[in-house]
Amino acid sequence: MTEEPTGHRVALVGGGVMGSGIAALVLGHGIPVVLVETDEARCADARGRIAHQLRHAQLMGVLPPGRAPGELATSTSTADVAEATAVIEAVTESPEAKARVLAQASAAVRPGTPLITNTSGIPISELAASTARPAELLGTHFMNPPYLIDMVEVSRGPQTGDATVEALIALLGDLGRRAVAVRDAPGFVTSRLLHPMINAAARIVGEGTASAGAVDQLMEGCLGHPTGPLRTADMIGLDNLVDSLAALYERTGADECKPCDLLLDKVRDGDLGRKSGRGFYGYGKDEL
Repeated sequence: MTEEPTGHRVALVGGGVMGSGIAALVLGHGIPVVLVETDEARCADARGRIAHQLRHAQLMGVLPPGRAPGELATSTSTADVAEATAVIEAVTESPEAKARVLAQASAAVRPGTPLITNTSGIPISELAASTARPAELLGTHFMNPPYLIDMVEVSRGPQTGDATVEALIALLGDLGRRAVAVRDAPGFVTSRLLHPMINAAARIVGEGTASAGAVDQLMEGCLGHPTGPLRTADMIGLDNLVDSLAALYERTGADECKPCDLLLDKVRDGDLGRKSGRGFYGYGKDEL
């Protein structure tokens, strides 16, 4: 039987696509999780998503063998993160929402507890002002689904302390993840490269040059993209993608980051990708 990691108690705030995926990863490595959502209905939804993703991870053989899952608790109060050894914020990609959650978590935890914002591109320097102790804040960018992709982008803000970085690296190591550290900047590395590419792919479809399937086939077959940019967009969530692009456009002014009309139309129509059952592609119930 694999030896279990000891000492970690992880709190997750936000149980959406990324929050539930990160929770499944942590639980699957035998670490207890308290997940905070805004109401009981969202807590119940998150528990269902986490159970589904845990089963998928187990079927894929990507969790440590012989290790019992950690215990999952859910709550509607950020005060319940107080005993955590690390807090991961995974709410919507909105600076205001993230700052509000981080301020609440920072007030609840003991000094020395790492506060980890899972963001695809909001600079850590911007969010640090919302915390009581900016040295305890740093960023991660888990890829979706977190239990299948073993590399994590780590962004250190200008005020982030060495002890916080070391604690995060240790936690990621116990989760079997490989960390790659980058400097704080809008979009960091992965989003600054990937999201404008997806935006360009959606623009090509919107202009009628090719279908989503044709774009993805060409990107996979000719350029080696593993899933195609538009299928990747559906996995990210088109609303999350639009928010991330808008944040990049606001901070960089780069035209390629301005969300294209087709993406905006799909979000307005509720076609958000896998999580809504339809985005650039349609999805059956077992794929949600």
